[in-house]
Amino acid sequence: MSIEALQEHSPLTSRGSHVFAHTPHTPLPFRDRQLPLTKRVDDLLSRLTLDEKIGFLHQFAPAVERLGVAAFRTGQEALHGVAWMGSATVFPQAVGLGATWNTDLVRRVGEAVSNEVRAMRARDDRVGLNVWSPTVNLLRHPLWGRNEEGYSEDPKLTSAIATAYTHGLRGDHPTYWRTAPVLKHWLAHNNETGRDVTSSSVRPRVLHEYDLRAFRETVEAGAVAGVMPAYNLVNGRPNHVSPYLREHLRTWTDEDLLVCSDAGAPSNLVDSEHYFDTHEEATAAALLAGVDSFTDHGTDSSKITARVRGALERGLLTESDVDAAVRRHLSVRFRLGEFDPEYDPHALTTAFDTPDHRALAQEAAEQAVVLLKNSGGLLPLAPGTRLAVVGLLADECKLDWYSGTLLRRCTPLAGLSERFGSERVRFAEGVDRILLKTSAGAFLHVPEADADDEVRGAEGALDPALLAGRTDLPPLTAEATGTELSLIDWGEGVLTLRAPDGRYLSVAEDGHVRASADQPGGWFVQETFRLEPHENGHLLRHIGTGRPLSVAADGLKVADGNGEIFEVVVVESGEDAVNRVASQADVVVVVAGNDPHINGRETEDRTTLALPAHQERLLRAARTANPNTVLALVSAYPYAVDHAEVPALLWTAHGGQAAGSALARILAGDVSPAGRLPQTWYADDSDLPGLLDYDVIGGRQTYLYFEGAPLFPFGHGLSYASFSYEGLTTRVEDGTLHVSFTVANTGDVIADEVAQLYTRAVEPSVPRPRRELAAHRRVTLAPGEVTEIAFRVPMSAFAFWDVAQGRHRVAPGLYEILVGASSEDIRLARTVGLDGEPSVPRPVMVGGLDAVDFDEQSDTEIVDRAKTSGDSVTPVTGLRGELVFRDCDFGEGAAGITVEAAGEGTVELSLGDGPVLAVLTLSPVAAGPYDYATVSAPVVVAAGVHDVRLGLCGPVRLARFAFAV
Repeated sequence: MSIEALQEHSPLTSRGSHVFAHTPHTPLPFRDRQLPLTKRVDDLLSRLTLDEKIGFLHQFAPAVERLGVAAFRTGQEALHGVAWMGSATVFPQAVGLGATWNTDLVRRVGEAVSNEVRAMRARDDRVGLNVWSPTVNLLRHPLWGRNEEGYSEDPKLTSAIATAYTHGLRGDHPTYWRTAPVLKHWLAHNNETGRDVTSSSVRPRVLHEYDLRAFRETVEAGAVAGVMPAYNLVNGRPNHVSPYLREHLRTWTDEDLLVCSDAGAPSNLVDSEHYFDTHEEATAAALLAGVDSFTDHGTDSSKITARVRGALERGLLTESDVDAAVRRHLSVRFRLGEFDPEYDPHALTTAFDTPDHRALAQEAAEQAVVLLKNSGGLLPLAPGTRLAVVGLLADECKLDWYSGTLLRRCTPLAGLSERFGSERVRFAEGVDRILLKTSAGAFLHVPEADADDEVRGAEGALDPALLAGRTDLPPLTAEATGTELSLIDWGEGVLTLRAPDGRYLSVAEDGHVRASADQPGGWFVQETFRLEPHENGHLLRHIGTGRPLSVAADGLKVADGNGEIFEVVVVESGEDAVNRVASQADVVVVVAGNDPHINGRETEDRTTLALPAHQERLLRAARTANPNTVLALVSAYPYAVDHAEVPALLWTAHGGQAAGSALARILAGDVSPAGRLPQTWYADDSDLPGLLDYDVIGGRQTYLYFEGAPLFPFGHGLSYASFSYEGLTTRVEDGTLHVSFTVANTGDVIADEVAQLYTRAVEPSVPRPRRELAAHRRVTLAPGEVTEIAFRVPMSAFAFWDVAQGRHRVAPGLYEILVGASSEDIRLARTVGLDGEPSVPRPVMVGGLDAVDFDEQSDTEIVDRAKTSGDSVTPVTGLRGELVFRDCDFGEGAAGITVEAAGEGTVELSLGDGPVLAVLTLSPVAAGPYDYATVSAPVVVAAGVHDVRLGLCGPVRLARFAFAV
């Protein structure tokens, strides 16, 4: 046996990191740091057996001990702090980071998070370095359950914040990455309702101008290690077999990007989506499309590896296909320094819960607060103000599914008590305090228990969905004397019940109800209930199991049959408690909002923008008792709240560990608020498109196209200072628009201002945004201070996707340059003329047109032309669809039309607003949706340029059409 072979069979383990090392005098080439990365990757790849390479395709890649290669796990959640692995610094939710509009701050947050990843990994090798963050899905629809995970509805702002975060996560070393960020979730993913079976219909303009853009600009910035496809389908094709991974994503960078599947999504291709008949076909298709790491069946890799072997045996894959995926996997590991442990500058990182990290969490929480309204100067609060702090979130520091466990917490009540003095602060949560009386006259009773004060998730878990409810505490019983419970109404009939010791009623696996949860939470929330009127009382139904509760000899439990009928005895209503403390205060602070695990979260979209009715009643009670009422909304998403009678209104996302102290400092005026809304706040549900309408252009969605009056516009946010804008200048030079202006603090306090630059095409030939963010900057100014702000805007920022030419194009003409404090608060404007490329008519007689390249549509959706690539258009079921193609050049005229289509139905041709000139009928056949036929019909089209209209009736799938002389 050679020395090299002997080394391959004699791995050594260094430190506790499970990184194997070889004797230094004869390193294998892949351990030679002097070699180029590609050669090192190729060398290691060449030494792996086929079975070893197949093993690397699963999320939990096994060790290859003969080569000294450690086991590796893709995926570590780190959206706003290290998640799922126990205690860590918790920063504001992602949408809150987006509200800061501060790229420097977000980069520093990314640095802190990645340092804590490294520090935690040093003591727990379950912590992974391949971080699945950030989420760059655009916040197109405010009812999306995962609104909290994104940064903004605007692609420019989203990419700016995401780029900053990924640079912080990556680190600045030219060779070694601190962590390897993966962007989520590719692509056009904004609904939880049916998320694994619904298809987002995304026309080419929306695809290129909106959905791809946030990903592209972030990837091109150079600090992204990969992406994660989303559960949904786009244009009829699952994202996990999307041709866009190859056609777009991998063209944006020379780096090897690692594409990691979402959990369980590879199996969905067969099990729920029924897109493929067998898992071997599905796995092969995903791998060929560009998926490199399969997250499926938890830590059990056997099913995925068996599917890959089956695909190889059937000739669906080749070993070179496997090599391509493994090469990208290895590239990330080399960049993380795994094979150069002694040279990895991040290997000895210990920065965890440092004073700097705590201060940064405080700074981020402060910068995320948005002052929406401040009538009469009620804010900032005067020193010595007597406060009533009320509301369901007044004494809460809520976490979400992607939060770490809190090391420390500060609620609004605690923050205000510390800032103003506890003797000046009175509190009422506003919950109804109740007793539940059984039909036998007994009351529900929470037994005393002597148990550890355990916090769910504190120990960390690779899959926190598997964390079980506690069974070490006694179930509730029925006694002559009952326990007073706090009933918290989160809206839509969803309730939680809390015992006097602060623990929530929860159902464990044995079906018993205990006061055992520190907070509602978990993948399957077991702490929510409904009170359903029944006969002379109420059934108490557990939402998680769908079953009513009954009182048995061994305690309160979910019933197998009929449930107990309870009488709800109200000891004190929430409104009465609020009225009592509000009437004795100078100012009332109502803290309202959501629990991130209830009524809007991953797997569950919201149904309305409205503030829950119970919280509306609390707000009215406070306002009636005391007109000096401040409403502080703490939520993961916007609300349509009636603020006419509320003099001051603020919003912040759930702000992490420093949420309460940050809000207190803002209210007290220690810090002037400067957060800005990262998405439009609509006034009413009627302003919203359908949740599954992804056509932001045709549906007039987001601030880019919305023509109504928003409750609060994109970019809005007030300050305790005032600012003036002057001296706007513009010039075009070397393909760049140079913009400069000055901003002055004309107020009397130091404050931040967020200067925003928008553009607008004055007379566009196609629908263009009403205005579109081109640049922004957050600056700090002392009273009287003036600063000059300069932006360089590339000509590409003025381009749109020209469907006629299949590329981006800058149209020549006039463009407005708009500068201001929000998308609707424009302070300065100039008009510039830009040279561009003029439009040209579509050469319809040359090659024909793809149906998907329409200019306008109604009642159609885009579907997959084939399982691998291509698009077709079909009418919405039961409706007549229409496609419009503007400015089609027929040259000397046409004498016939041919369509390429599948299915059955008719295609109707007309020109402009004229009558139908031809009807092409596809006869019903037994063929499948991908079996296309060509159908022709004579038609006389005069020479020149005409608009073409195609009407689609029946389940026809139109791929192309062409004209003939």
